[in-house]
Order: sequence, then structure tokens, then C-alpha cells
Amino acid sequence: MYLDHAATTPIRPEAVAAMEQGFAIWANPSSPHAEGRKAKQALEDARVRVKRALDWDGEVIFTSGASEAAALAINHVQAQRKAVSEVEHDAVFLPGLETFDAIFPVDSNGSVSRGNIHEAVGAASTSPEEKERRTLICMQHVNSETGAVLQGTDAAEILASYDAVTLSDCSQSAGKLELPETDMAIVSAHKLGGPIGIGALLVRDYGLLHPGGGHERGYRRGTENLPAALGFAAALENTGWHTTSAKREAFYDQFGDARLKFGKQVDFIGALTHPAISAQALLIRLDAMGIAVSAGSACSSGTLKKSRVLDAFGVDDDTAARTIRVSLGWNTTPEELETFTKAWTSLS
Repeated sequence: MYLDHAATTPIRPEAVAAMEQGFAIWANPSSPHAEGRKAKQALEDARVRVKRALDWDGEVIFTSGASEAAALAINHVQAQRKAVSEVEHDAVFLPGLETFDAIFPVDSNGSVSRGNIHEAVGAASTSPEEKERRTLICMQHVNSETGAVLQGTDAAEILASYDAVTLSDCSQSAGKLELPETDMAIVSAHKLGGPIGIGALLVRDYGLLHPGGGHERGYRRGTENLPAALGFAAALENTGWHTTSAKREAFYDQFGDARLKFGKQVDFIGALTHPAISAQALLIRLDAMGIAVSAGSACSSGTLKKSRVLDAFGVDDDTAARTIRVSLGWNTTPEELETFTKAWTSLS
């Protein structure tokens, strides 16, 4: 029984069918001949479908996934200063990305406020010279370890005063929630039922970025992955779940104080704390019962160190050491939720 959908979720059958059609269009979309033009037309059709499904009226740059989209946005943005929330995914802090000028915290309820941003970047923008320097503000839409929704829209007024460019990591929310108001957004296909190896950087305007490649309007290197782009579009067009939102909320609510709570949270990611058993022992015991969960993001769950994200959310060391992540996906069934509940109750 798989309950680690925040790491990756099974590919939807509609996406598989779309990819099979894409494999039959085998030419390079950048080739000028008839076969290449046919592939190009299919790629552009997928781009339009992705925009329509996400209700995005800007541009779409296909990437190999969220990590590349983050690197593209952060390293090529037309901004002189960069600030980021301290609970961002490890992909945002990957070695090789430019150093951020400021890192701002989350509030006790798990949201990012105007005060947080002002404390981090406000003092440096008091002089006329600093006010002329554009700032990139990077923050998640939904945190991948706790399910907390970061309220970036609360900071709209102060962001405007900095002439800021906003970058939202929507890896966990795209295809599930309405996108937040933002200049750029990171999207990952395999988090929503599309194939692994494809994602996108949504850009309000190409002028926000420095060009950096020969493909994707000159903003990316590497031949476009047409089959995956078609699978990505198909997954976004088929967003049904086997459970209702009410059923998922009731599932998490039944755990009471065992679920870490941070203001507004989604109904498909939850961090559960056991009163006595360590996270590593919980993973082993649940795995022996045939249940797959994790102890944090997929990038860090294999380590024994305390989660950097839980630490930033103010979770004490003892609680963090007994916390696992249970995340639901489109094919999670009500019966599976009942099975996990019984398994959790049996742990002692």
C-alpha cells in the first residue's frame, strides 16, 4: 500500500496512453523537415494544453523536472537580489545555484508574512540605490513535508514596494490546487500523475529571464522530451481522485494531536508523530506491514539527521525524531485509508 505520493505518484493511465502516441512521433521537434514539424506541432499543442489546464496566461518552458525549473528561474532571473523562505525544498538550495542574499522564516502557523520578508530584505532596501535593485522572492506554495500552505499572497504589498519578482514552487500543488498569484512557478509532472523526467517553469513574461540555451525559445538546453510533454498534459487534464476531499480531511483529523498542525494545510500531505516510536522504526514496521510512507522529503528521508524543514517550522528534536510523512494520491482508496488507520493504532 503506497502512501508516499508527495515523493512521486503513479502515472495516470491517460498519461501512459498519451506517451505511447508521442513515441510514434519520433522526430526531433527542432528539425525543419516534415517529420520535425509534425513533432513540433504536437509539442506546441501540449504546451497549450498545459497552460489551459493550469489556467496560466503566461509562458511555459518545459524542463526535465522541478529541480531544473528551479535552477533555471534562480540562475537566470533578471534580478540583482534574491531571497528565499527557509522551508524550501532541497532542490532550491542545490550546490551550484547562486547564493541567496536573504533567507526569511515562516511564522508559528507555518505561513510567510510581510513581516518575515521585511525583516529579511527590508533593511537592505532603504537607500535609493538599493531600491533600484530588483529582488527575487522565492517561496513554496505547499510544503512537501507538512502540507502547510505558505501564504505568499499576504506579502503582495511589500513585494510590490521592492519591484520584486515572485517565484512559487508549486511542485506539490499544481494540478491539485489553484496556482497562487506569482511571476514564475515551478511544476513537476510526476507529483500529479504524469511521467518522471518532465516539468515546467511557468513564466509570466520571457523578459524576466536571461536566455540560456538553444531550445524552448532559447531558454533551455537539450532536445525537448515530446512523449513526456504529452503525458504531462494528459495528466493535468485528468485530475480525478478515488477519494473525496472530505474523506481525506477526515482521515487526517482523526489523528488529533498526532498530526503536526501549521495554519492552513492541504488534505493530501500530513506529518504524523508517534508518542513512543522513532521515525526510522515506524518506517521499518509499516514497511513490514506492506505500507510505504516516508520520514520527510525524498531528497532527505534516507538520512538520520533531523529534517531541516521541521526544524524551521519550530518542531522540537524529540518530536521530529518520531515524525513520519503520510501523503495521499489520486489512486489512494478509502479502503487504504482505513487499513493505515488500523495499522497506526496497532503500533506500540
